[in-house]
Amino acid sequence: QVPLVESGGGLVQAGGSLRLSCAASRSIASFNTMAWYRQTPGKQREVVATNSSRGRTNYADSVKGRFTISRDNRNNTVYLQMNSLKPEDTAVYYCHAEYSAYWGQGTQVTVSS
Repeated sequence: QVPLVESGGGLVQAGGSLRLSCAASRSIASFNTMAWYRQTPGKQREVVATNSSRGRTNYADSVKGRFTISRDNRNNTVYLQMNSLKPEDTAVYYCHAEYSAYWGQGTQVTVSS
């Protein structure tokens, strides 16, 4: 398995920014798509953003224009830049290699009003 470790979460005020990182111990270049998911109490885990190995990105409607997903294959790291944060963005965020069993442990993001 390829361990995935998220970092960068924390507590911020509405309108603030955070940058999440997902570090893999081995190459992520072989994965077609990396993704960020999030989950809040009482809700199903939902996809936030995806990034293909060829650079194509997709975003959930709720974060379009505010979040940016990117990857650095050389450093085996996936990022999620989160701007203009809203209280509704509060959740545990998970890194995932699509179509695999690889998940990170999650990092908490809390946005205060």
